[in-house]
Amino acid sequence: MIGSLFFSEVMKFVPCNFCWYQRILMYPLVLLLGVAFYHQDRKITRYALPLSILGMIVSSYHFALQKIPALKAFEMCTSGVPCSGQYINWLGFITIPLLALVGFTIITICMVWMRKQPN
Repeated sequence: MIGSLFFSEVMKFVPCNFCWYQRILMYPLVLLLGVAFYHQDRKITRYALPLSILGMIVSSYHFALQKIPALKAFEMCTSGVPCSGQYINWLGFITIPLLALVGFTIITICMVWMRKQPN
């Protein structure tokens, strides 16, 4: 969440449609996981896991739009900032959707691990 706020508020990058969808899925996770951590609520997985898995799907598709030229025909961003645009491209492959995908993946792995732990 801090990364997306940095890119939009400090660097002044305008988010595309898929960036907004990823934010819609990521920002509630910050609040949900923070409250669950404070209350030691292990049942948070039933709420956080669907959001993080859906976030992984959206981020993966967004990353694919940026890196696979054949998918540009399926781009849904018709006005404003194109979803295939890349504000950053570190090392030739690290883009904002990849950073979101890594974040969602880490949260998903932690939630799956937590579900498998005995109470």
